[in-house]
Amino acid sequence: MSALTLTPRALYQEVAEALRQRIFRRELEPGSWIDELRIAEEFGISRTPLREALKVLAAEGLVTMKVRRGAYVTEMSEKDLRDVYHLLSLLESDAAGVVAATATEAQLAALRDLHAELEAAAGERERFFAVNERFHMLLLELADNRWRSQMVTDLRKVMKLNRHNSLFKQGRMFDSLNEHRAILAAISARDAKAAVQTMQAHFAQGLEAASPR
Repeated sequence: MSALTLTPRALYQEVAEALRQRIFRRELEPGSWIDELRIAEEFGISRTPLREALKVLAAEGLVTMKVRRGAYVTEMSEKDLRDVYHLLSLLESDAAGVVAATATEAQLAALRDLHAELEAAAGERERFFAVNERFHMLLLELADNRWRSQMVTDLRKVMKLNRHNSLFKQGRMFDSLNEHRAILAAISARDAKAAVQTMQAHFAQGLEAASPR
């Protein structure tokens, strides 16, 4: 295989991103051992930047370092899944309430435009998943709290480790779309309480669909 082209100024960050995307694409499965020698050879790098990259991914929760055993892609337990959804529900419902109370007309228009993209993506799983995430991240951006945004970004990375992604369950995509309609309606009506409640309901339904049966 050809060596990965990387920028010397941030080598470990480039390596971390390459591995991160492999994890998200399931090329590195949850629970699998990360073969440092093989990956370093494949990327054409020494093990030093690779180990720095693994530390970054470990800090994000995507990789678990085991003493004398090396690095493994993190496996999510059912408790991990519940904990992540619980925190996302708290953080993102709070953001929805803030946006309902403070958004400008231009900001509401941007949310509606993105929701229209979500409607158009219904039935196309990968596209729907991507637009869905953009909608949630725009909501956080409009709520304008960088600490909350950073926490949600990290939690959403970990959420992608779940083998039972909720949007891939039968019928879940269209249920999710209906929930987004309710969220947008509450925000557009400037009803902060309803915005919080509809977002919390969205995560509760998402957790139910994401939980293994």
